Amino acid sequence: MVEHRRGANLPSIGGFNRTVVLDAVRRSPDGLSRVELAARTGLSAQTVSNVTRFLIEAGMIVESGTVVAGRGKPRTILRLEASSRYAVGVHVDPAVVTYVLLDLAGTVLAETTSSTPSAEDPDEVVRTIATAIDGLVAGAGIAVEAVLGVGIASPGPIDVDAGVVLDPPFLPRWRDVPLRDALAEATGFPVLLEKDVTAAVVGEMFLAGESSARNFAFVYFGTGFGVGLVVDHEPVRGVGSNAGDAGHIMVDQGGLAGTPDGSGARGEVGAAVAPDRLVEVARSRGLALGDPAREDDAAAVQRAWAALGEAIDADDPVAVTLAAEAGTVMGNAVVLIVNLLDIDRVVFGGPFWSRIAPVALPAARQAVVGSPLLVPKHPVVVQDSGRGADVAAVGAACLVLDAALSPRASALLIRR
Repeated sequence: MVEHRRGANLPSIGGFNRTVVLDAVRRSPDGLSRVELAARTGLSAQTVSNVTRFLIEAGMIVESGTVVAGRGKPRTILRLEASSRYAVGVHVDPAVVTYVLLDLAGTVLAETTSSTPSAEDPDEVVRTIATAIDGLVAGAGIAVEAVLGVGIASPGPIDVDAGVVLDPPFLPRWRDVPLRDALAEATGFPVLLEKDVTAAVVGEMFLAGESSARNFAFVYFGTGFGVGLVVDHEPVRGVGSNAGDAGHIMVDQGGLAGTPDGSGARGEVGAAVAPDRLVEVARSRGLALGDPAREDDAAAVQRAWAALGEAIDADDPVAVTLAAEAGTVMGNAVVLIVNLLDIDRVVFGGPFWSRIAPVALPAARQAVVGSPLLVPKHPVVVQDSGRGADVAAVGAACLVLDAALSPRASALLIRR
């Protein structure tokens, strides 16, 4: 069970206490009584009473039935009112931009996609994304004032402080795009910008609730290969908030090496398992995935990837073997991360992951737990995220929910 944050009873930090209580209620789907809230948060009964009154008036929690617990007056159960507030998540991918609308519980209520605009004209980028966000909120029938904000997941590197997308390698025309502030001005919503790998790992933590692991690695398989890290319930962002680039890890590529004698060779994991390269390898092995002449852009690669997924579902031996080899190579890279951090859980996900997951996940798991290079002696769980291909967009929305609902110890710092 996740250890609940402890509150404080000083009136000057009422905002922190509200998030402590709200976070405790959110993490308890069956609801909590005021007595249970006081026990879990460390707040006094009077503080809990005051805070819950405020949250009820704000519509964020509701009284939902009573329970009898021993002698005395039955206790009133408090539950999260998921439909009281919402968050929008945006994932900027080389091929498409994905938009999702989440309620307070993290349930996806609406989603849509649009083609990724060229950043030669940054104003056009902002107009395209702002229009899509407005349409998503309006189409869901949500009041604008109920939207807490917008989270954007972008390929790195980014400048989080300035809110600028710098020069992502898979978006060559996106350079120094001031996405955060421009989008906030265009939509009127607060906007958060985060690297896609970090957004995905925040979403994994937020939606896992009570079952969230204290330490784990999130293997993000998108256009590039990245690894998001969580240490002591906190995502590792790094000095510039660009942590997670793991594509340069050198591994045994096995059958993906393409050596004449079929033997493995060492190389970068990102290059070995890049979706466009795996599509190439599949074709070289005789798998028909559409017209190769059309595979000159990100959208075309996605179409070929979908065809590869269909071949895996149909148990095509070439496709199944390729997916297993890709999973093994990723697992070989993960062993180094498990050794480095001594973690006991690895989660796989990302936009390109779900298509190969049925075969790649067991292969990756075996590569990790069966590796002769594995140092930790404790069990290592290797599992699927289950968040689907939209994990980065969902994670971006969870950034907003997390900022609004999760208590931060920094809120207690005395500022001059």
